[in-house]
Amino acid sequence: MDREAAAGGPIVRGFAGTGFRLDEDVIHRAVLLTPDTASAWDPPALADLTLDTLGALIADGPEFLLLGTGAALVHPPAALVHALDARGIGVEAMDSRAAARAWGVLRGEGRMIGAALYPLDV
Repeated sequence: MDREAAAGGPIVRGFAGTGFRLDEDVIHRAVLLTPDTASAWDPPALADLTLDTLGALIADGPEFLLLGTGAALVHPPAALVHALDARGIGVEAMDSRAAARAWGVLRGEGRMIGAALYPLDV
């Protein structure tokens, strides 16, 4: 079974220093993922993360947001969680390695999700 082939969209294939290897490209910073796109991202400190800093990632109302918080799990600001909840978007925070794995599995299932991944070395 080739779960990745059925996923469509960008797949995290590995980690590259302060960034990610996505399919055949390397992005040397944080990344935002939608079911169709991957884009480099200059995020604020995690404690300052807001709806505005997530921008287009949440515009189409994904089922939920995977938040990769770097090398270790860091809980997102409560205000962000409440603001996403008010829009009907759940948030699952985990370290970025776990978020990248979850992204591949959930996209393989066809789930309409978004991901905001901080690099491992922040």
